[in-house]
Amino acid sequence: MKLAVCAQGEGLTAPVDQRFGRCPYFVILDTERGELIKSISNSGARAPGGAGTQTARLLFAEKVEAVAVGNIGPNAATALRAADIKVYSGITGTVEETLNLYSEGKLNLVSGPTVDSHFGSTQ
Repeated sequence: MKLAVCAQGEGLTAPVDQRFGRCPYFVILDTERGELIKSISNSGARAPGGAGTQTARLLFAEKVEAVAVGNIGPNAATALRAADIKVYSGITGTVEETLNLYSEGKLNLVSGPTVDSHFGSTQ
């Protein structure tokens, strides 16, 4: 499965980011092989509005099947659900640690938002 981890940088050693729509990067992993596929810049992070929805479209285009995030807002949760992308919350540490937690079944699968709108906004 392709899992996108919200991150502050590129690669397995990057610290995770608690935000979805405003995280700077996504590190995309193959969970079956436990391998890095690639890191991508989140173009939605710079959007003046609708960052969560734009970011969900980016992950859909990358054919991601799940995302690991600290928190998810209502608009992003709705967009991800519509794209049939699963959401796991409660990440900490690095991307590699998140992959390990996923492999051990220790991430929380959520079906809706975990925070209010504009939680991660810097505006």
